[in-house]
Amino acid sequence: MVVMTTIKGVLFDFSGTLLRIESAESWLRAALTASGTDMDEAEIARRAAELERAGALPGGASPVEIPDDLAGLWEIRDRDARHHRAVYTGLARQVPLPRPELYDALYDRHMTADAWHPYPDAAGVLAELHRRGTRIGVLSNIGWDLRPVLRAHGLDRYVDCCVLSYEQGIQKPDPRLFAVACRELGLDPSAVLMVGDDRTADGGATALGCAFMPVDHLPVDQRPDGLRPVLDLVD
Repeated sequence: MVVMTTIKGVLFDFSGTLLRIESAESWLRAALTASGTDMDEAEIARRAAELERAGALPGGASPVEIPDDLAGLWEIRDRDARHHRAVYTGLARQVPLPRPELYDALYDRHMTADAWHPYPDAAGVLAELHRRGTRIGVLSNIGWDLRPVLRAHGLDRYVDCCVLSYEQGIQKPDPRLFAVACRELGLDPSAVLMVGDDRTADGGATALGCAFMPVDHLPVDQRPDGLRPVLDLVD
């Protein structure tokens, strides 16, 4: 952790920091239900495990192996919404499913509020920062608009800005994305703390002069208070 001068603003990563995506099995079940597709229990468990290994769930595990035809797209997936959908549906198509429309149904499911679970202390930490007058932003490498998810979980009321990679055409750890976020907060980078679960992507904020606090990318029931140390770092 790098802590510098008085912190007046905090940037939070989205996935694995403020909220966590549902399990691959829950994700698959929801898509099956939405499309009216039946699959027996053993098959659901098997296909969900295969989808997880393929890295097809955005916000979930990374692919065990990226197919050659998707490797280039994987590196820039968060810079464009079309790239994001193409690479994740492409990864999902490595796994045989009974109906072709399920691949798009799976992608659509992951963008819904029901697919995301806030960490237990997320609302409380954001509310306290807001009460103190701290500027708050969400800075995410992502290929779709997360604002409706924040709104559905009641977190948007505390957030002053959202800076999303696909809207900017650049992704963390590029210092330019952190610079955009600091400008949105109206603060010098030296007064901003970045909080995230990826020490490479989120930790890139230190190149611009921001402080950085890492959190562990764990299931929500295994990380009840991982965000609370932020309150000790902010004036």
